[in-house]
Amino acid sequence: MGHGHGHGHGHGPSANSDRRYLGAALAILVTFMAVEVVIGIIANSIALISDAGHMLTDAASIVFALIAISMAARPARGAYTFGWKRAEIISAAVNGLTFVVLVVYFTYEAIHRLVNPPDVMGPLVFVTALAGIAVNAVCTWLIAKADRTSLNVEGAFQHLLNDMYAFIATAIAGAVVWITGWGRADAVAALVVAALMAKAAYSLLRDAGRILFEAAPHGANPAEVQQAITDHTEVTDVQDLHIWTVTSGFPALSAHVTVRPGGDCHAVRREVADLLHSRFGIDHITLQVDHTPSSGCAIAPSKSPATTHR
Repeated sequence: MGHGHGHGHGHGPSANSDRRYLGAALAILVTFMAVEVVIGIIANSIALISDAGHMLTDAASIVFALIAISMAARPARGAYTFGWKRAEIISAAVNGLTFVVLVVYFTYEAIHRLVNPPDVMGPLVFVTALAGIAVNAVCTWLIAKADRTSLNVEGAFQHLLNDMYAFIATAIAGAVVWITGWGRADAVAALVVAALMAKAAYSLLRDAGRILFEAAPHGANPAEVQQAITDHTEVTDVQDLHIWTVTSGFPALSAHVTVRPGGDCHAVRREVADLLHSRFGIDHITLQVDHTPSSGCAIAPSKSPATTHR
C-alpha cells in the first residue's frame, strides 16, 4: 500500500495574505454599498438597487471566504481526517445560491418596471455607476492578488468581476435615461445584471457540485487514468479506482492494482505514483498493490519502503 501527499491548502503566509486582500476589499464594498442603496432609492433606480444587491452578495461571498479560509486551516484531528477543507466548497456553493435568489427577484422587478416604467433620475444613476466601476476595479484587483486556485476565493472574485460588468450596464442605462428620457433603459440594465448573476451562479454551483459529489477533477478522466496504469508492463488489472477532489487543488486517488506473478509490487507502486503525479497532477495517492491471485508479493531487497511522500 502506498501514499503520496502534496497539499498545504489553507495554511501559512499565503492564507494570511489572502485574508488581508479579502478584508480590504470587504471594507471598501460595504462602505460603497450603503451609499449606493441611499442613492438608488433617491434616484428611483432598480438598476442601482440591483447593483447594491449584487454588492451585498459580493460582501457576503468575502465574509464566507474569510470564514472558510480559517476553517480550512484547522488541522485534521479526530473524525475529521481531512480537516475542514470542504468548508471553502460549501462557501462557494452558498455564493452560487445567493446569486440564484437575487436573479429571481431582480428579474421579476425589472419586468414589472418594463411594463410600468417609473421616473428615473438618469444623471444620478450615471454618476453613481461610474463610481461603482472604480470601486469594483479596486476590489477586483485586490482579490486577484489572492490565491484564485481556491474555488472559495475564485467565487468572491467572480462576484466582483460580474458586479463591475453590471455597473457598466447601469452606467449605460443612466446615460440613456439622461439623454433620451427612455426610463425603461434602467429596467433593461437590471435584466443584464440578472443575466450576469445567472451565469456566475451556474459556474459556481457546477464546480462546487463536482467536488461535493466527488466527481473526478478536470484533467483526470477515470478511463484515461485507468488505461495509463494498465499500460504499465507489470500491471495486469486495475480495480476499485476512485478519483475525487477533497478541496480546490487537492485531488486524490485510490485503487487496487494487481501485477503479474513475480513482479515487484513496491517498484510498481512507486512507478505508478510517479506516473499519476507527472501526467495527471495527482499527489494524494493510495494504492493497494498485489500479485494476481494465488501468488505472494515479491519484494526486491534493495528497494525503499512502501510509503512515499511528495
